[in-house]
Amino acid sequence: MAIEKTNRINALFEFYEPLLTEKQMTYIALYYRDDFSLGEIAENYDVSRQAVYDNIRRTEKILEEYEKKLHLYQNFLQQSEKTDEILEYVQTTYPDDQKLLDMISSLENLEEI
Repeated sequence: MAIEKTNRINALFEFYEPLLTEKQMTYIALYYRDDFSLGEIAENYDVSRQAVYDNIRRTEKILEEYEKKLHLYQNFLQQSEKTDEILEYVQTTYPDDQKLLDMISSLENLEEI
């Protein structure tokens, strides 16, 4: 469950980071991406652990609220699923079409960036 929450918060952060305050961006990034503890963040920013904890929890709620309203992450997941279905169909239906296979390969390379 903790890994799923971390993955979700990181994904939401990718989509909604520009809508957060500098402090919210910093604390979420340190906690979820860089794996800093509450104590480490508190020490680095000369605030209490409770202040860091409260800020992170508020930011998590804000990210979830943005997603409820805007659905950017959900739409991205759905679009990715459909794209994967199309690519799989093309690969299985036209396995000898080198141009299509090259196009698929270039799309997959874009996703890795």
